[in-house]
Amino acid sequence: MVLIFAAMTDAMTVFDRSLVRRHRDRAAPGLAAHGFLFDEVAERLAERLDDIRRGFARILDLGCHDGAAARALAGRPGVELLVQADLSPAMAARAAANGRPAVAADEELLPFAPASFDLVTSCLSLHWVNDLPGALIQIRRVLRPDGFFLGAILGGDTLFELRRALQETEMALSGGLSPRISPMAEVRDVGGLLQRAGFALPVVDSDTLTVTYPDAFRLMAELRGMGEANAVLERHRRPAGRALMVEAARRYQAMFAGPDGRIPATFQVLYLAGWAPHESQQKPLRPGSAKTRLADALRVEERPASEPAAPPARSAN
Repeated sequence: MVLIFAAMTDAMTVFDRSLVRRHRDRAAPGLAAHGFLFDEVAERLAERLDDIRRGFARILDLGCHDGAAARALAGRPGVELLVQADLSPAMAARAAANGRPAVAADEELLPFAPASFDLVTSCLSLHWVNDLPGALIQIRRVLRPDGFFLGAILGGDTLFELRRALQETEMALSGGLSPRISPMAEVRDVGGLLQRAGFALPVVDSDTLTVTYPDAFRLMAELRGMGEANAVLERHRRPAGRALMVEAARRYQAMFAGPDGRIPATFQVLYLAGWAPHESQQKPLRPGSAKTRLADALRVEERPASEPAAPPARSAN
């Protein structure tokens, strides 16, 4: 059974969330043929959890697609409840086929009570959220104290080859640019967002996956099959003309094809981790509470800030 919750807000900024949902609904029946990226990143999230020496009884998988994270976490000891949630009702229905409960719910308005889960995972879904800080705050709220959040989103270097080919083609053919690939987060920004959302001990790292295709048309068909087609609010409403796409594919091939003629497609994955605050967690020391002088630790002479530093020693020629 799939329960459906809808966000009661029209506040959209960058992404057309209703179009994101329709893209996923359309992709759901055939996702098994195109969901390799979700499966791979879900496995990498599960490997990161293996480094944490504690169990998680109640888990929420937010943006579950067809249940990739549930498959990766199958058999994990101590799990009592794993709830899957996705913006797309069709995706949630596909995920529910694994026997785990699934809900269709918007990441921008979570329908879960505070302190409901020990762990929240999210595999390649939150890069479609308009209010990412707000979504992270809601994730932190549904975690129990000392609960853990582990997510993955696509980063700013994703599909840079396709982006460049499209931009150069549009400039050459029409003298202007239009948003054809969604903007994505940068590593330097995401750590600050976790802190702003109230997570303790936040960590962000990145990974790069490169996939090759016979041509740009196969890549774009794969993206549609994944439900990852363009959903920028300010996109052109008319489909790109054939001439533009043919020329963009030609430029892609000319700029990036390998010796075998196949083109690479880069996916940068940012991994986000943080804990819901708890009094047992490590905390930074108060300023001035150190018991050892830095100069003593470094075995150097301490000088007042107003005194010029001694000139560096010169080695003999």
